[in-house]
Amino acid sequence: MTPSIYMIPSDLGKENSSFLFPEFNTSLIESLSHFIVEDVRSARRFIRSLCKTKNIDEITFYTLNKHTEYSEIETFINPIFKGFSIGVISEAGCPGVADPGAVIVALAHEKDIRVIPLIGPSSILLSLMASGFNGQSFTFNGYIPLKNDRIKFLKQMEYLVTSQNQTQIFMETPYRNVKLLDELLQHLNDNIKLCIACNVAAENEYIKTKTVVNWKKKKPDIDKKPTIFILGR
Repeated sequence: MTPSIYMIPSDLGKENSSFLFPEFNTSLIESLSHFIVEDVRSARRFIRSLCKTKNIDEITFYTLNKHTEYSEIETFINPIFKGFSIGVISEAGCPGVADPGAVIVALAHEKDIRVIPLIGPSSILLSLMASGFNGQSFTFNGYIPLKNDRIKFLKQMEYLVTSQNQTQIFMETPYRNVKLLDELLQHLNDNIKLCIACNVAAENEYIKTKTVVNWKKKKPDIDKKPTIFILGR
């Protein structure tokens, strides 16, 4: 088999189990000895949860995060040229989506290396599926601006929902969830709908869609919990 880059989705929470992943994913992980990961500890835990007998200590891990220098990243694909395939694993969900793994894929295409995405959970798409909003026209905005023009950005998303029925998906660092929710409830129109999807695919999953005015009556506990926010109508 031609050495390739495999984009391997990981679990979305500690309660997740192997039912979220096709058997092929497990057999592939069993066969690989090189992984590019966002966090080594999380990757080791995830691999051990699916591959009970795999010797984790025999794996070579390369850490890819926002602090990794590009000159170092280029060396991560060297095993390919020695005949080894490489797995790319995100901290949670699908690598390359709201995740630094995209730089590896871009490099692979430059080097004419085959990239193979595998099936697995995506909190973004799962949240959209459960929101009740338009799934034919939507934008994933990723992490919204921290300071400058933040409120303007929120109002622009609201405009796209109301004028074009374009669903707006976004997220925030978990410890800033409460602040973001307060801003949404303060600055958005009372009648626009907001879906809050927290701990998606975990045992304590919480997904609700309500109007802003109804969210004001009782806010959910999303502090420090992985959460997807969606605006729609």
